Amino acid sequence: MLLNGKWVADWQPVQAKDEKGGFVRQTSSFRNFVTPDGVPGPSGEGGFPAEAGRYHLYVALICPWASRTLIARKLKGLETVVSVSVVEPELGDQGWRFGEATPDRVNGATYLHEVYTKADPTISGRATVPVLWDLERATIVNNESADILRMFDSGFGPLADATFDLYPADLRSEIDALNERIYPSLNNGVYRAGFATTQGAYEEAFTDVFAALDEMEMRLTTGPFLFGERLTESDIRLFVTLVRFDAAYHGLFKCNLRRIADYPALSAYLERMLAVPGVAETVSIDHIKRGYYSIKSLNPNRIVPLGPDLPFAHLLRETRL
Repeated sequence: MLLNGKWVADWQPVQAKDEKGGFVRQTSSFRNFVTPDGVPGPSGEGGFPAEAGRYHLYVALICPWASRTLIARKLKGLETVVSVSVVEPELGDQGWRFGEATPDRVNGATYLHEVYTKADPTISGRATVPVLWDLERATIVNNESADILRMFDSGFGPLADATFDLYPADLRSEIDALNERIYPSLNNGVYRAGFATTQGAYEEAFTDVFAALDEMEMRLTTGPFLFGERLTESDIRLFVTLVRFDAAYHGLFKCNLRRIADYPALSAYLERMLAVPGVAETVSIDHIKRGYYSIKSLNPNRIVPLGPDLPFAHLLRETRL
């Protein structure tokens, strides 16, 4: 991680542990918002107005948090408004790295942590994706995926496509409540299981993961999406975990009670989400497997499995961001 702007030690997946030996996720460092008129958003300072070509998104295709923002960028038609860079999938000793095929054309960085220190030369913390960068002010606007997802939905005003309203006013309280259910038990639950350092912490997380999956299975028997006919940000939050589950979390993260393929409603839902124009293009099973299986603490020899045979693989195509 970064300590006073300097990279120290080797990259490690566990940021902190609670008293039970459970995985604790770091709080995001930058929380400013792009808004249609540049006024301050829900947090941070103002001065980040919506402008085409001003903002750049750094992502990893392995990362579900980053993939939330990529999906929102696609659904809101912001591909020509917000440019994007993709880091290499493998996590090395200095974390996320840019490769020859995926150079950082904005800041010329080799490692993502260099982007962080350009924004704040004395920063302490982890260099995570996604990152929304402001080319005009040469700084990070935000590195919290939930915030970036929402600013892509509403922060770019008329520059964005209005076809999808991912956070509609009449559903906001229900969306917030469902997000609060999905995040700790499932989105972060798989990480709590995979990176647990005690049997008790692992079993607690494992139980939470499958309780949440069972609940979502029942919910999705009555509608195409989590809120009936309307696709919302909650669907994006659920989808990014489901699409990685059988390829990585089931085996490597020891969430092996059932596969998503064993849930009829979740399987059908996963295929419906992949059929939404633009969504499949944000998914790279190759990056997902190479990335997760490069984590030395979980897979010391870094051997990437050839399987599994994913029933939705035919819906995927070459990623075009």
